[in-house]
Amino acid sequence: MVDVGGKVPTRRTATACSTVVLGPTAFQLLRDNQLAKGDALTVAQMAGIMASKQTSALIPLCHPLPLDHTSITFHLDELQSAVFITATCCTTGRTGVEMEALTAVSVAALTVYDMCKAVSHDIIITDVKLVSKTGGKRDFYRHSPPHSHE
Repeated sequence: MVDVGGKVPTRRTATACSTVVLGPTAFQLLRDNQLAKGDALTVAQMAGIMASKQTSALIPLCHPLPLDHTSITFHLDELQSAVFITATCCTTGRTGVEMEALTAVSVAALTVYDMCKAVSHDIIITDVKLVSKTGGKRDFYRHSPPHSHE
């Protein structure tokens, strides 16, 4: 692990996103909350939040961080039969929260897959990426929009 003991604690925020492309049938069932397993977006939201809190247990050499906040939002795009997932994590600490945000959107996307796989296995998880991070040595902002709907 990198030694962060000499760093001054600062407010740190990171946002990441991912996309889950479903077929039209799975998308319609998800949108209408008619999937056999239940409310996919609520379950995915909880899974992503829980995963963000477990990042250091999943990613070797990742510092355990006390998260101040994690939020996960979804945008449904009917034309693409896609779910766009965005996660933002915040902490006050000596190291950034980009891994927590990336873990949150990844596990949320995997959960959407799991909730929809009984309908179809033709599901694509794509475009997992960091959108922004602030509060550290250098801030980062992705110049292109994180989703095609923005």
